[in-house]
Amino acid sequence: MGRKEKFTYIDLFAGIGGFHQAASALGGKCVFASEIDVEAKRAYEANYKIQPHGDITQIDALEIPNHDVLLAGFPCQPFSIIGKKLGFDDIRGTLFFDIARIIKEKKPKIFMLENVKQLKTHNKGKTLETIIQTLDDLDYAVFSNVLNALDFGLPQKRERIIIVGFLNKSVSFSFPNFKSRGKLEDILEDENMVDHKYFASESIVKKRKSKHKSEYYPSIWHENKGGNISSYPYSCALRAGASYNYLLVNGIRRLTPREMLRLQGFPDTFKIVCNDSQTRKQAGNAVPVNLIKAVLEEALNAETKTER
Repeated sequence: MGRKEKFTYIDLFAGIGGFHQAASALGGKCVFASEIDVEAKRAYEANYKIQPHGDITQIDALEIPNHDVLLAGFPCQPFSIIGKKLGFDDIRGTLFFDIARIIKEKKPKIFMLENVKQLKTHNKGKTLETIIQTLDDLDYAVFSNVLNALDFGLPQKRERIIIVGFLNKSVSFSFPNFKSRGKLEDILEDENMVDHKYFASESIVKKRKSKHKSEYYPSIWHENKGGNISSYPYSCALRAGASYNYLLVNGIRRLTPREMLRLQGFPDTFKIVCNDSQTRKQAGNAVPVNLIKAVLEEALNAETKTER
């Protein structure tokens, strides 16, 4: 796989295509995608002209085209701090093994998986150990690390574990270090142009401002489950469910769907074809494009150097 050549990839648990954005920017061609959520599939097809296949558990690995790179942000709810942390006792946790059976059958040169950082400590580290061992048993060189989107040009504190594997076990790979710190002002829309529906009620604003005064402008105000409020010149991690209510721009309004997509590194050319609620959910479930692109580029370079 020469670095100047186009590589092929598949996009599993594709969502709205965070992996697709990163891989395509590096010259990759998507030959297969899978996503079970109907609205996410609609957004994916509208943006990439590819209709994702459905339930991964029902897909025969033999029917998947050969590919150089397998990409998958497998469901994080079983391991998330927000979820009940059931791990492999949750059916969504077992979806990892569908990735493993596809890797076993198709033998891509590189795979790259993404999940919440809590996967590292889930069940005292035994869950991650099982995942790494499973991948190692498939005869891959496996690397894992926790990286933060905040260090890769996105003003969002989003820590994720990234697992990278190489079929060529002699590869020399290192995860990328800090690239740049993104500026919140670069992703925020002009306040005068933001629809009034995104502004919090006067009572909510008054209540929050009575509890907190920010040191930063612009800032994202975060209210935790205990009602404590903090603010930073970046966003806390977007979530599929509650981001709309627990994050406020400068303490007065909610993030717009476009702003949420920007926080994940999606360009403004990304077409929003679903309603606000679905787009917020999709942004919260997405992978941070900038972080993924940086790691994938390192992986492709490492593979190329080994081939020489």
